[in-house]
Amino acid sequence: MAQIVNDARFWDRSARKYAAGPIADMAGYERTLERTRHHLKDGDAVFEFGCGTGTTALRLAPFVQRIVATDISGEMIAIARGKAEAAGCSHVAFKVATPAEMPCPDGTFDVVLGFNVLHLIAAREAALASIHRLLKPGGIFISKTPCLAEMNLFLRLAVPLMQRVGKAPYVSFLSTEELEREIAAAGFEIIEREHHASRGRDARPFLVARKR
Repeated sequence: MAQIVNDARFWDRSARKYAAGPIADMAGYERTLERTRHHLKDGDAVFEFGCGTGTTALRLAPFVQRIVATDISGEMIAIARGKAEAAGCSHVAFKVATPAEMPCPDGTFDVVLGFNVLHLIAAREAALASIHRLLKPGGIFISKTPCLAEMNLFLRLAVPLMQRVGKAPYVSFLSTEELEREIAAAGFEIIEREHHASRGRDARPFLVARKR
């Protein structure tokens, strides 16, 4: 719990700068949205965790019945709500919460989304168990995760130093193999693996997993 509180403070401080920053690889992001939409249906109830300022939830909202999108940062959620109001989007609900804190009955959602967030969760096993619980039988979990163990050495050295001075949140140095093993252990079958970067080596696997 203390880790979540500390990380929430970090993201609260970063929210305005994060919201103003451009998407680093727009072509890769659009590819991720395209493949995600492929797995969505008009009547789906969708849960997104780690939604940040709500960009992805708002882009996907026209393709589903409703989205509940959450983040641990109240500042991020405030920005997301403002964007939803400005867009006139009423079927996305933004909340401050983690997957484990969602007071929904088992099997509430058809699809769960988690983009660029699994490596930032210290209690990942509990989060994956909560995602499994929230999904209907046969429901789909879609993620795209930076696997920092496969990224450049400078980053792997810099992040711990930044954490010591409060300039970085919790970060896990996962490999793709470790990530897939954790998702499978939580009760999922991985049915799609892709990489969407438009340039360079891509260490952010896009995974689609079905609840067993």
